[in-house]
Amino acid sequence: MVDDSRAVPIAESVVAAAARATREPGWEAAATGDALSVAELALLAPVETPGALRDFYAFERHVATARARRGLEMDPTWYRLPVFYFSNPAAVVGPGAVVPIPPRAAQMDYELELAWLVGRDVTGADLEAAGSAVVGYAVMNDWSARDVQREEMTLSLGPAKGKDFATSVGPVLTTADEFDPTGGAMRAWVNDTLYTEADLSECFWSVAEMTAYAAESTRVRAGDLFGSGTCGGGCILELALTAGEDAYPWLRAGDVVDLEIEGLGRLRNTVGPASAATWRRPSEDR
Repeated sequence: MVDDSRAVPIAESVVAAAARATREPGWEAAATGDALSVAELALLAPVETPGALRDFYAFERHVATARARRGLEMDPTWYRLPVFYFSNPAAVVGPGAVVPIPPRAAQMDYELELAWLVGRDVTGADLEAAGSAVVGYAVMNDWSARDVQREEMTLSLGPAKGKDFATSVGPVLTTADEFDPTGGAMRAWVNDTLYTEADLSECFWSVAEMTAYAAESTRVRAGDLFGSGTCGGGCILELALTAGEDAYPWLRAGDVVDLEIEGLGRLRNTVGPASAATWRRPSEDR
C-alpha cells in the first residue's frame, strides 16, 4: 500500500484491499512490516496480470480525428455502443519500465487513458451495480505501433501485434472512494515537452456504462482491468495530423513519456531500443 511517499507491506491482495477500502470508507489495511520510502523502490504495475484487459474507444475527439485520417466521418453506431477490444494482460508493466519498440515498427506512439479495476464479479449488471463494482483507478498508456497496427487492420481484424507488446499502468491504484472519474485534467509530455492537454469530462461514455456493457451476457471478473481509450489529442497520431510529423515525430529509443491525470499522479516510462524480430514473413512464392 502506497501512502504519499511511503510504501507499506500488507497481507491483502491489491484487488481485495481496494474493494474493502471502497466498501468501507476510512478502512486501512494493517501493515505487515516496516514502511519504506517510495523513492527507494521500483514500483510495479498496481495489477501486474489482470484476468482480462478491455480497452474502449470513448473520447469523441480522438475517434473523429483518427477516422478523418482514413477519410471517414463519424459512424452513428459509435454513439450507441461503447465498443472495446481485448488487449494483452501478460504485457502490463508499471512506472519506470523501459518499453522496447516492437519488431518491424517505425511509428511508436503513446496513448493517454484512464484505467479502472473491477473488484467483484459482474454479470448482466445495471449501471448502479456495474459502477459499484469499480474499486480503483490509475493512469494507462496503451502503447501503439501505428504502422504495424495499420497494416494488420486492413484485414478488418485487430489490433493485434500493433498493440499487445506493452500497456503501462500506474503510478499507483487510487481507490474509487478517493477519485471522481467524471472530470480531471489529462496531460502528456515527451522529453518534458507538453504534448497533450485534455479532460476526463470529454469522455462520452461513463465508467459505469462501459463496465455494464462489458458485463452484458458474460462475466466480468474481479481483477479485470479496463481502459477508457485515448483522450482527445492523447497520442502522436492525432497531433501529427493537425500540426505535422515534423512537430510531433514518432517516439524513438531513449524518449521519456510522462502521462498524468489529475488526482491519479504521473506515469513515466522510457522507450527502449527495438526488439529483434523472431517471426519471418513467408516467401512471396508460397
